[in-house]
Amino acid sequence: MDMTQMIVNVSGLLLIVFVAWFFWGPKKGGYKATFTPSGYQEAEIIVKGGYTPHIVIVKKGKPVKFQFIRKEENSCSEMVVFPEFNKSAALPVGEKVTVEFLPKESGEYSFQCQMGMYRGKVVVQD
Repeated sequence: MDMTQMIVNVSGLLLIVFVAWFFWGPKKGGYKATFTPSGYQEAEIIVKGGYTPHIVIVKKGKPVKFQFIRKEENSCSEMVVFPEFNKSAALPVGEKVTVEFLPKESGEYSFQCQMGMYRGKVVVQD
């Protein structure tokens, strides 16, 4: 193997590692849900090419209300599923859809489209 081939191989390997880190690496931060006078923790989530915000931070033991607004026709975004809370909802384009649940335990819980391509996370804190 000559030097050119070695440079190409190492560059390709570094590019693969970067792509894997970018798409599947750890995500920091998150949106802190706001408390409303009715006692709910609320967040509005836009569905377009994924979820924005994709990480929402809430408090344990307080009811949560997420309002999803789907702004695309992609079939993957037709539904949102919260497996750990046994909740799901159809998301018609342009309509606001509310999903409510009560997080009883601290931890990280996923939500996703029915195909698992769009992913988000609820971080429940004490």
